[in-house]
Amino acid sequence: MSSRSSGAPPTTMQRPFAPETGLLSGRKHALDGLRTVAVAAVFLFHTVTEFAPGGSMGVDVFFTLSGFVITLLIMKEYQATGRLRLGVFYAKRLARLWPALLIVCAFVATVALIFPASGLGGQESYAIPAAAYVMNLARAGLIVSPITGGALAPTWTLAVEEQFYLVWPLLLLLVLLFCKARAAAWVTAVFAAAFLLERFLLVSGGVPLARIYNGADTRADQLLLGCVMALVFTTVRPGSRFHAFLLAGARWAGPLAGLALLAAVLMIQEPNTPGAWFDIFWTAGPAALSILAGLVIGWLVLHPAGLGARVLSHPWLANPGRDLSYAFYLWHMPVYLLLIPLIPSPWLRVPLAAALTGLMAYLSFRFVERPVRRWAARKLEPDAVVPVRPVREPERELESAGRS
Repeated sequence: MSSRSSGAPPTTMQRPFAPETGLLSGRKHALDGLRTVAVAAVFLFHTVTEFAPGGSMGVDVFFTLSGFVITLLIMKEYQATGRLRLGVFYAKRLARLWPALLIVCAFVATVALIFPASGLGGQESYAIPAAAYVMNLARAGLIVSPITGGALAPTWTLAVEEQFYLVWPLLLLLVLLFCKARAAAWVTAVFAAAFLLERFLLVSGGVPLARIYNGADTRADQLLLGCVMALVFTTVRPGSRFHAFLLAGARWAGPLAGLALLAAVLMIQEPNTPGAWFDIFWTAGPAALSILAGLVIGWLVLHPAGLGARVLSHPWLANPGRDLSYAFYLWHMPVYLLLIPLIPSPWLRVPLAAALTGLMAYLSFRFVERPVRRWAARKLEPDAVVPVRPVREPERELESAGRS
């Protein structure tokens, strides 16, 4: 029976995608909630460091989650069509992330020039490396003398991810020409181990922390570990013995990993003084944190009805993580630095900064990110299935808020 004769609303049916099946079908709202928790940790680190001395480790969660999510998107199209439209892939990444970043960069540069006595004074030059996705190279001193980045310093993580996105799809497609997804997971794990070895050599060679901290290569193992997990999950057949093994392992390892990450955020500050702990942390720490993040991600995906997934899937956590976390990450430092000279009391300044950053994130999502994303989807996916029925918010694919 046709949709017209049955009274169902009409749809535009042109080029359908292959139906999603298996462990990773549907959106994982708990991962959106995890994104909210991670960006909150980074915000607390930058505003009340004494409360969350390890809050910067939220970035490690972002890197792992980004590798996981971007590999799922690649594998979804590859398994459905046997190929990856690289031009469309890169255009969608750019449409997803760049407009909001450009708005923040323009805001910082404009305020810095017009109000040089403000908390953003003298920071207009930072907009260039931020907008060009090379802030990590600038902070590491690889293209200019090392800079701090000021209000735009957090964009170093976006630069790392964008540089990774340029290389990883091509590399993954090359690997998939010679082996299947499960073997590709092993190859990817070898790549991650190679970058871990490189970081060990850099640390033991006395390379400055700015180079180790900001390098795309010195963070590559974190992204690749997320990629490994995504490749493994795409090969798991629900109900298989391997699936049962993963379920059993995630049931106890996931909560323990989550508690370990929480403890790290609240108690462990990343070392910046040379010594034994410095060498140990900066050699193995990023990989260890990514493994913990991966265990949490696996737990949430494999046990969507578990307590942790139910909590993180709550709309109060999942919706901000899905829609606002990227812009919140971009805006929190400019807003906070503007408030420092205006509001001396941290008890008032921090909650006000959170509220104003949330407002700016909403405005960014509502008037910049979502319109551009929808326009890009119409241009890049004109033949996709477009349901013409009212929905609260279209179920988008698993995408990082910038953190992908």
